[in-house]
Order: sequence, then structure tokens, then C-alpha cells
Amino acid sequence: MLELAILGFLFGQPLHGYELKRRVAHLTGHVRPIADGTLYPAIKRLEKAGWLVRQTEPGSRAAPRHVLTLTADGRAELLRRLREADGTEITDENHWFTVLAFLRHLDDPAGQAAVLRRRLEFLRQPSSFFHGDDGRPLAAEELDDPFRQGLLAVARATSRAELAWLERTLDELAHPAG
Repeated sequence: MLELAILGFLFGQPLHGYELKRRVAHLTGHVRPIADGTLYPAIKRLEKAGWLVRQTEPGSRAAPRHVLTLTADGRAELLRRLREADGTEITDENHWFTVLAFLRHLDDPAGQAAVLRRRLEFLRQPSSFFHGDDGRPLAAEELDDPFRQGLLAVARATSRAELAWLERTLDELAHPAG
């Protein structure tokens, strides 16, 4: 998720390390704050893979600043990861939001639609945070606990909204206006 966010933010423009950290934190920080001990090792891994380069600029008032730029291989890697998003990238909400944040970079409506269809298929599967003794997913109405009922009601409403958006967006990708 972190590497995808780094590649995604650098796809549009080179960024200073601090600005990249700020953008990643805005995207994921409400769920997982980004620590330097997490971000900078990820940057080094991407740099070692040849997906980004670091250039040093003199600081205006302080220490030199590092500018990170995506390489052609890094652009290709981002597009590959977006095109092939599946598994955790589709089923885990935090990963999914990261994929969704950068899916516009995949300049292929059929490829975008394939990713959205995988998410749609996942959302259409019966699921619940809670299961009965028989292993069957429980609906909010089957629970006595008002807090668990609330959790499931919010999840159901969120899923319905996302399903409607996915179906509408898939239709728009299949039948572009113009």
C-alpha cells in the first residue's frame, strides 16, 4: 500500500521527501500514520529497484533537500500494480482506497473496468464481521448488540453506496459520453 502510494504520487510530478510524506499521510494517515522509519526504507527499496531516483537540492535556509522522481520503470511498475490489483488490494478497504486514488493513471478504460469489476465481485459476496455457530454471516437484524448492529448497518450502507458507484462508473467506462 505504501509503495503504491509513493509511486502514485510521484507519477504526476517530482516531490521533496517532506511533501511526499505529507501527501501519503493525508491519504493513509487517518488509518495508519506514516513514520519516517516506514516511509524512508520504502523509498530506498523503490530507489534500489530502479523505480525512482533521488536528487539533492540545496536548501533555501536549511539542510539540502531530496527530490524524488519516478523513472520510466517506476511508471511502468505503478501501471502494472494498478492493472493487476487483486487480492488484498481489492478486499482490504485501505489498500482499495490507495488503488482507487491512482487508478486514473491507468490510461486504459478496459483495464480500469477490469479492476473495478474485481472489486464489484468481491462486494457482491455475502460477508459479515460476525458469524453464527454454523459459520453463516450474520445480518444486523440477527444481533442483539446495538453496537454490532450499528457496525453492520454502517458497513451495509457503505457497501450499497460503493456498489451503486461501481455500477455507474463501469457503465460510463463501457459507454463514454461524447
